[in-house]
Amino acid sequence: MMYWILNLILALLLAPVLFGVLNKVKAFFAGRKGPRILQTWYDIFKLLRKGSVYSTSSTWIFKFAPVGTLAAIAIAMLFLPLGFAASPLKFQGDALLFLYMLGLGRLLTVLGALDTASSFEGMGAARELEFSIISEGTLLLLLIFLALQSGSCELSAMLCGRGGAFWMNAAPAMVLAAVALYIVLLTECCRVPVDDPETHLELTMIHEAMILDNSGPDLAFIHYGAGLKLWIFGAVLTALVIPAGSFSPWIATLIMLAGCFLISVFVGITESMMARYRFLKVPQMLMGGCCAAFAALALLLISGGVK
Repeated sequence: MMYWILNLILALLLAPVLFGVLNKVKAFFAGRKGPRILQTWYDIFKLLRKGSVYSTSSTWIFKFAPVGTLAAIAIAMLFLPLGFAASPLKFQGDALLFLYMLGLGRLLTVLGALDTASSFEGMGAARELEFSIISEGTLLLLLIFLALQSGSCELSAMLCGRGGAFWMNAAPAMVLAAVALYIVLLTECCRVPVDDPETHLELTMIHEAMILDNSGPDLAFIHYGAGLKLWIFGAVLTALVIPAGSFSPWIATLIMLAGCFLISVFVGITESMMARYRFLKVPQMLMGGCCAAFAALALLLISGGVK
């Protein structure tokens, strides 16, 4: 339990640093120096020292949404097998609670955006919900894939209950599942080609449109929650690709940390090599990820890898 708590503390401290690595990669491809690795932490501390400004049309929902979203994402992280160590809070069916916590975070963000009575934030909320329908379906298919593969509905067993032999027997299914999860990561974390967190053109915004009215500590909570969410999906993808095996605790911690930061590098490379898709093309990409997850599930059933 102490080992898992240590990995949790590392995740909480290093999650915002993922954006620093990502931005450094993008700056390298653009021939720039780029912001500091710890720039997100500097921004969070700066926002915490400021005050929040609230519209007269907003209610308590708008004020509660940032901290509620951060709390939901943090609760979801508590069920992750950090450092390939099983969560002390695990129970049968916690994978569904993990999925619902992520969905609750999105719901609170959308409700906070709608509560401002802003047309731009309402437009961003509508786009967010449209794309999330497909990405959540893909994520649910991946959870079914992992449940059948591991024979358990515990998230820790689903991600760490597999050996390296499964890659030898069902490598195509694993590749398809990893591709589908990477597409979900880009969607859930609002990255290119689905969304561009650096855009300032309201007509093309999705996530950024929903937080236009947030400021001060509320905006700090949103930035920190985004870092935690990227770490969550990075940890899940790392555990999916790398079998837990018989790593020693410290080696497992280093592998998990390296995997999360390597995925942030891949996201930076993806954003440097691709342009943002038109809105009509984004559902096509998301359906491609959903089909990949369904194909992985079908290959798993055909190969007889169900426990």
